[in-house]
Amino acid sequence: MSAATVVGLLRIQAAGIDPVDGELLLAEALGRPRSWLYAHPEAPVSASARARFEALLARRQAGEPVAYLLGRQGFWSLELEVGPATLIPRPETERLVELALARLPAGPPLHVADLGTGSGAIALALARERPQARIVATDASAEALAVARRNAERLGLVQVEFRLGDWLAPLRGERFDLIVSNPPYIALGDPHLAQGDLRFEPPMALACGTDGLEAIRGIVRDAGRHLHPGGWLLLEHGWNQGAAVRGLLEAADFVEVATGRDLEGRERVSLGRWVQAAPQSAPG
Repeated sequence: MSAATVVGLLRIQAAGIDPVDGELLLAEALGRPRSWLYAHPEAPVSASARARFEALLARRQAGEPVAYLLGRQGFWSLELEVGPATLIPRPETERLVELALARLPAGPPLHVADLGTGSGAIALALARERPQARIVATDASAEALAVARRNAERLGLVQVEFRLGDWLAPLRGERFDLIVSNPPYIALGDPHLAQGDLRFEPPMALACGTDGLEAIRGIVRDAGRHLHPGGWLLLEHGWNQGAAVRGLLEAADFVEVATGRDLEGRERVSLGRWVQAAPQSAPG
């Protein structure tokens, strides 16, 4: 294996690899930040580092997500551990965090739940911005919760409590000021599930039901039993599901129902406020 330099390896990276991905993988192989590559383009690369780089390139060319190859992903102001047990946090989910924060005043000690937390991205972003809040994060995957706990410990966000269970089930008997979730919203059998990074992400975190709305229906149906009067429910969903999710919220007696758009102008997060039903008058 001939001697190589940083710039030389970047020029010959495998076909079909995004140049940014190549830079990230070379930086990982070298144990350096990506910025170091620009400052040292002619630096020699050892045979062992080149072998590590080429192995990472081959895995990326086979479709493995860069986040899984690196074992981490940036989200909000956090760097999170991720792996095959967790969904890769995406920029559009930061819109869900923004809309939740707008409904969480910075002073009071509010009670928040994050359903299907995965790597803990949403719960930990909220905890970073609202340190006074008590946050409970649930997930049906013990492997995902282990990743989320490690992220919380490394980031020092100890006010987040992690519970194993399906959606709202671990919250029995409790009420919250705000419930947030990025549930699976792709329909089972959707051809996109066999393409790109989605092939490697946990199916249970991506797809649910014949129309992608099965998990959202269940959350909307049961959320009122776990919200204080005036509490909010916020749900991320697919770009073409806004009208359907608003309909579900309205049918379940949520008010102030609305949908927020992501940076590309697509409907991305629907929300509603829970108003406790007035007690029925006693007969005659």
